[in-house]
Amino acid sequence: MKTDAFDLGGLRLGSGEGRRLALAVEQDPLELAGTSYVVLPQLVDVTVDVSRTTGGGYALRLRLTASLRGPCMRCLLDAEPSFEVDAREVELPGGGEELDSPYVHGELLDLRSWVHDAVALAAPDQVLCEPGCPGLCPLCAVRLASAGPEHHHEREPDRRWEKLRELDLS
Repeated sequence: MKTDAFDLGGLRLGSGEGRRLALAVEQDPLELAGTSYVVLPQLVDVTVDVSRTTGGGYALRLRLTASLRGPCMRCLLDAEPSFEVDAREVELPGGGEELDSPYVHGELLDLRSWVHDAVALAAPDQVLCEPGCPGLCPLCAVRLASAGPEHHHEREPDRRWEKLRELDLS
């Protein structure tokens, strides 16, 4: 079932009761380090566990598997790392700031925003084409993974020693 928001009140849960929901949420691209990455699949299948707490609140758990598609942060080739998301939220009216979920408004769960934020938090720190990608050569920009061990550049001599090289010590 595709949805962006879900009516928690419609579940009619009593205190201590819970329900597991299988839903699908459409995702917008995610921006990391100034680069836009597509979240795959664009229609993400999510599992949401909803439990009613005493005091009229909710305990929520969100689980999904996603990938990000975009350029590798080191070599700029296509990358598509996959990762798991397991996020929890608690909404307890009058329970203080730490028990006030930004995704629950009355009885309405803003599922699209929660999935977006959970994906952003669970995404890898660096989007890489392969683990350990060595990136690009800082001098000639060749991809180091394909350049081989023989790739190197002659170091320019240190200009501070230039006058000493002019000395004739013979």
